Amino acid sequence: MADLDLTQLKADSAQALHALAAGAGTDQVFAPDAVWEGCHPFNTLTGPAAIGAAYARLHAAFDGLTRHDDILVAGDNLPDPRVTNPRPETLVATMGRYTGQFTQAFCGIPPTGQTAHLRACEVHVLHGTRIVQSWVLWDLIDLMRQAGVWPLPRSLGIENAWGPAPGGLRMAQTDGAKGARSMEHVLRMHAALGHFDGKTLASMPHAQYWTPDFGWYGPAGIGTTKGMTAFQTNHQLPFLHAFPDRRGAGHFIRIGDGDYAVTGGWPSVTGTHLGEFLGMAPTGRRIEMRVMDFYRLDGDQIADNWVPIDILYMAHQMGVDLLARVQHYAGSPRREVY
Repeated sequence: MADLDLTQLKADSAQALHALAAGAGTDQVFAPDAVWEGCHPFNTLTGPAAIGAAYARLHAAFDGLTRHDDILVAGDNLPDPRVTNPRPETLVATMGRYTGQFTQAFCGIPPTGQTAHLRACEVHVLHGTRIVQSWVLWDLIDLMRQAGVWPLPRSLGIENAWGPAPGGLRMAQTDGAKGARSMEHVLRMHAALGHFDGKTLASMPHAQYWTPDFGWYGPAGIGTTKGMTAFQTNHQLPFLHAFPDRRGAGHFIRIGDGDYAVTGGWPSVTGTHLGEFLGMAPTGRRIEMRVMDFYRLDGDQIADNWVPIDILYMAHQMGVDLLARVQHYAGSPRREVY
């Protein structure tokens, strides 16, 4: 696809998504048969009416809702041999936040009456100027943190704003050749992760693919780390302890655009819950993980990695209802046994 087409795709996507945040009807933004794959508890929604109900809840909760994008990239979607269903040829991916005065409860999360930010990572398919398919991860647990109803043990990483994305808004430029090199580097790093022998992290020869002080920006519940040692102790080791047989399930998105690359799976990883994870005791259940990875490269090394994960959905599969826990904290405990 020509660079001009991708540039137009970015412009059309930004216009549609910002119009949606400003209150435009979903029938103006989404195609009649659009499919919206969202984070738990929204999950799969089909058609503008159902999708619109989700955004109506967002608008009802936040006065003066605005959208801010830190990353907006687009590219031709590279194949993944693990995925055999038809793949969109071209995708646009965004990372940023919705901001507004949090005045009404959202998904049972109590309002603060003050400015709050809802982190959002999204991937969209457009036909013309209408969205026909979306994958959307909203970090509801980070919103719980801002509302003072934290539902998990203290994070091993640091809970704060995600790091900046230098040059992440690539509206007026597209570099497919450099993007392909960025994606190739990321996939080599993924392959190195697959060499884990089940015993020691030294069996994963992936340190060479990262800058010494890379930023890893995880979802609320895991938090932010800097550098390999912190990444291993705050995330990688606890994750491997919880899911020792984890396996990659495939990517619905593999795009590169200049120094940026994006991968994601729905699910991206599967594993058996055999060890404690974020305070949740092992269940022995097979767990699916919805994940997106936004990468920024510096030369031929990964300098930043933003990693939204649908933690609420993972907990739901483990039999833990974090939203009910939050509602309990907010003064609406369950009163029935079921």
